[in-house]
Amino acid sequence: MEELERQMQRDLEEIGRTCMPFGKHGPAHHPPHGVPIYDLPVEYLAWFAAKGGFPKGRLGLLLQMVHQMKVDGLDVVFDGLRKARGGRTRLRPVFPRKHVFLEGESGGS
Repeated sequence: MEELERQMQRDLEEIGRTCMPFGKHGPAHHPPHGVPIYDLPVEYLAWFAAKGGFPKGRLGLLLQMVHQMKVDGLDVVFDGLRKARGGRTRLRPVFPRKHVFLEGESGGS
């Protein structure tokens, strides 16, 4: 039983270090490293499952673990990882706020 606990701890640590290396949640859209895999939306992970499977190799196994945990309602397990990184990863771009003019201010010409 202790070996299983150690393996689960190692898997969780690796999940905490792994970011999505490609696609809409990869570094091209979320620089510099991509979205941490524990913050990927469950719908995105379900898409992999429905489209014939997760990527091959260790990344695919980790994504599958994250998906299963989210489906099982265990997303709270990742809260410690999020806290260490400063909170949940923003998945939508942040747009500059438009200036709101107060009474008496002029909006231009």
